[in-house]
Amino acid sequence: MFTSDDSLLIVIPLVVVVLVVIGFVVVKNRPEVDTKPTVEVSTPSRAGLGAAIRRALGSHLDDGTWASLEEALIAADVGVVAAGDIVKRVRGSKPETVDGARAAIAEALRFELEGKDRDLRLEGKPAVMLVVGVNGTGKTTTIAKLAKLLQDDGKKVTLGAADTFRAAAAEQLSTWGDRLGVQVVRGQEGGDPASVAFDTIDSARAKAVDVVIIDTAGRLHGKKNLMAELEKIHRVSGGDDVDEILLVLDATAGQNGLAQVSEFSNAVPLTGIVLTKMDGTARGGIVIAVERTLDVPVKFVGVGEAMEDLRPFDPDSFVEALLA
Repeated sequence: MFTSDDSLLIVIPLVVVVLVVIGFVVVKNRPEVDTKPTVEVSTPSRAGLGAAIRRALGSHLDDGTWASLEEALIAADVGVVAAGDIVKRVRGSKPETVDGARAAIAEALRFELEGKDRDLRLEGKPAVMLVVGVNGTGKTTTIAKLAKLLQDDGKKVTLGAADTFRAAAAEQLSTWGDRLGVQVVRGQEGGDPASVAFDTIDSARAKAVDVVIIDTAGRLHGKKNLMAELEKIHRVSGGDDVDEILLVLDATAGQNGLAQVSEFSNAVPLTGIVLTKMDGTARGGIVIAVERTLDVPVKFVGVGEAMEDLRPFDPDSFVEALLA
């Protein structure tokens, strides 16, 4: 006969086995939880220029407010002359409260940004868009985002990998082309970039493509050979008939970014700027500095890594975000 001790020796292991099985079933059928950290894209420049303006205004207005405001604008890459003009305009409105000053600043910033043509001009058949800029600004990714925007607008797009001196650039552009389902025309590594541009446009014309976007080399923007190369690509692509020449600029580059714009604008007639990395780390004032100094409009801003994070630049939304 079994004793009570013998029964316990049988029952306890059975209970343990049952509990283990139940636990396994529960874990297996539990919904998966995404353990990746949530990435929050900040409102463009809110942590930069906007925060500096709020600190300068403080809780009340006094004689020191205006000097602090001018210093904040200069530190945010607005530029010395522009900062002085903005403060002069704000003071001229004679605000009596912090809220009144904030409204006057918003009006002054809008004044700086108004009157620019920020639409893409795509009139050619095909329309030709050259994208220039130094390496590391997100140029190739920006081209993919532009292609996606145009696709969403119902346009057929072809990409040209005219950065033939950096194999990784052509590979990256081809990868994006595969993802988007668009043709990418490539040349031999180290080959003539202008030939790639010509072949891209020729292929696009034969296939009734709406828009051609051509990537270009971006090494050491101050080098004369690079600028001569860009001039040749521009000529081969149609010269004055090229629809858009967009410079991709890192918004965190500060005054160095202005030097880049100046160098490229001396080589080819820029029609617009795409500011990348316009998240919470960017100071934002570079928008005003670029447009005032070189009279080239900011047309797009990149605020994140996702394809939908390239957005048309809207001055009213930009100013509202800064001072929210």
